[in-house]
Amino acid sequence: MTTKPAAAAARATVYGYPRQGPRRELKKAIEGYWKGRVSADSLRSTAAELRRDNWRRLADAGIQDVPTGDFSYYDHVLDTTVMVGAIPERHRDAVAADPLDGYFAMARGTQDVPPLEMTKWFDTNYHYLVPELGPDTVFTADSSKQTGELTEALALGVTPRPVLVGPGTYLLLSKPAPGAPAGFEPLTLLDRLLPVYADVLADLRAAGAEWVQLDEPALVQDRTPAELAAVERAYQALGTLTDRPKLLVASYFDRLGDALPILAAAPVEGLALDFTGPAAGNLDALAAAGGLPGKRLVAGVVNGRNIWVADLEKALSTLGTLLGLADRVDVAASCSLLHVPLDAAAERDIDPQILRWLSFARQKTTEITTLARGLAQGTDAIAAELAANRAVLSARATSPITRDPAVRARAEAVTGADTRRPQPYERRAAAQRAHLGLPLLPTTTIGSFPQTAELRAARADLRARRIDTAGYEERIRQEIQDVISFQEKAGLDVLVHGEPERNDMVQYFAEQLTGCLATQQGWVQSYGTRYVRPPILAGDISGPAPMTVRWTTYAQALTERPVKGMLTGPVTMLAWSFVRDDQPLADTARQVALALRDEVADLEAAGTSVIQVDEPALRETLPLRAADRPAYLAWATEAFRLATSGVRPETQVHTHMCYAEFGDIVEAIDDLDADVISLEAARSHMQVAGELAAHGYPREAGPGVYDIHSPRVPDADEVAALLRKGLEAIPAERLWVNPDCGLKTRGWPETKAALENLVAAARTVRAELPPS
Repeated sequence: MTTKPAAAAARATVYGYPRQGPRRELKKAIEGYWKGRVSADSLRSTAAELRRDNWRRLADAGIQDVPTGDFSYYDHVLDTTVMVGAIPERHRDAVAADPLDGYFAMARGTQDVPPLEMTKWFDTNYHYLVPELGPDTVFTADSSKQTGELTEALALGVTPRPVLVGPGTYLLLSKPAPGAPAGFEPLTLLDRLLPVYADVLADLRAAGAEWVQLDEPALVQDRTPAELAAVERAYQALGTLTDRPKLLVASYFDRLGDALPILAAAPVEGLALDFTGPAAGNLDALAAAGGLPGKRLVAGVVNGRNIWVADLEKALSTLGTLLGLADRVDVAASCSLLHVPLDAAAERDIDPQILRWLSFARQKTTEITTLARGLAQGTDAIAAELAANRAVLSARATSPITRDPAVRARAEAVTGADTRRPQPYERRAAAQRAHLGLPLLPTTTIGSFPQTAELRAARADLRARRIDTAGYEERIRQEIQDVISFQEKAGLDVLVHGEPERNDMVQYFAEQLTGCLATQQGWVQSYGTRYVRPPILAGDISGPAPMTVRWTTYAQALTERPVKGMLTGPVTMLAWSFVRDDQPLADTARQVALALRDEVADLEAAGTSVIQVDEPALRETLPLRAADRPAYLAWATEAFRLATSGVRPETQVHTHMCYAEFGDIVEAIDDLDADVISLEAARSHMQVAGELAAHGYPREAGPGVYDIHSPRVPDADEVAALLRKGLEAIPAERLWVNPDCGLKTRGWPETKAALENLVAAARTVRAELPPS
């Protein structure tokens, strides 16, 4: 394939970049500030230096338009809430007294004031803070962060492009504030919000911005005619402002659908579209709409969400087609590079053959600049890069690492009977009640207990060979003893071993499965200062040996109460990993499910009566378009059932989900056929309990009563109030009492206090129940 040079030189850009720094300097500085060891000035200095390093690296790599404003101490949606002055009433005094502490209070809460609700950013594992808006919300512009970072970038001599969450997406992602009238829709505040955006745009222009990017990913979801009309009105208003920079409206993660012709006709200077994965349909839709005459098109042709080397020739072919559809075509990743690790070159322990297949943020910027050069100068200018890319793609496609005939044969032999428990729930529930002998409102936790500094030090000591395996395992045994002892004293009914041996709920399993590999520096932000290292699923998956039986049975030997076996489900294993892109996700999910099925059988054979298979990512991975959801939910729920359906009726299967909009998947939750499900509910005030009741969910459920992502400790009265609210929707014989999520990120003092209050609340409410 030969591509002729474009009429206008294509520019290379990205929409956002990893925030944490090469050694997670931002995380360490923020957590040091929370603990009083780092001053506010020192934190700001660290953040400024990280921003400057990012901008310099991007510019040096050939990125000509450098994003600003995407950097955040916690979350870019929370930053937008500050920018438009939509501070919840309960946090206004704190923000007024100290804007930085008030900002973190909105994110994390305080002992006296709860935080904003947190949920997943579309179908990613990134979490954002949900804005709370009501009919009395007054918006006021505060562009200091945005103009400040723009000024910093200009001082470096780079070409900056401020990035803002667009007004449509901001309102569509918001929720009614507590006390708002029933049926209130935040989108009705659009006309009140637009003047604030106008002020911010004018401030950015005055500070030197030529272009401003307005992100509107909410438009790739199914939208009503009224919502689309509101977005059309918004961009008609912003586009006709006289005092503004040029506007680039960006979408990503999926195809724009009915929003595309609206944005194409809007009086803005450019659109940024995703052309990867499910968003590839944007190409035909753009052509059908007549293209973007007179406008700039930023084409997202390098996948910003996976870590595989791009097919440069395929991307160039897409770019060549787009040249005829816009006045100017520039090259970008499909979305912000926030969702991938920083640099594959930092990995020292990955097989060099596989390392060649990987592309993290820094490698993706090289791919983008290479494509921009090829588009601007013709393919002859990048002939060497194309030849090297073809060799890498061919090596991966033919590598024996990617295929295991035995795994494939087993997956193909699965039948419908393998994916259904033979006994109906009613019979299983009776057998479990008789076997477990639990009280009404049984108490438990979700799995992990605090990962203390001592535990992290023990792992570091083992890696550095300062202690041997025997010494490390003795520390793990002691931690499990302490966790079991505390739970017994606190009065919990179903115990956990606390997972002290696990570095991460996905990575721990990936390190023991064939076909998976772990990174050492592949950190990706999940929320705030929580970073994870997603494993890489590079080949066919199998489990050669038991993974959790040893420590689960050790814990069970310490107590007469049941101890849960803790596993991570197949969909979450995929969602929180970087998954191979050379076969359907359903095929990989089935392979993982079979490996977990073996682990479930091993746990049951070892005497484990309660087995929890977590699927927090079931909702997260839900396709953004309704038309694509049935196929996904069919294979996703089947994979869970395949993993869990081989057990006896008296073995109780639990699952867990957190921080998502569960109402969208209640039918799928039912189809999992788990005996018990625990869900996040504290921040959303038991909303999910009502959603389960409205669906007629017939099994047991534990809506969370303790928000573990906040340092505040709920007292027993607060927990009891949530339980009473839960009982309005779920009968006592089917209601469990548990935190929202695992306790890994919390400290021991707050964990002990909160769980003691949880048990006390359960006893109080249990005593209020009528005699059975």
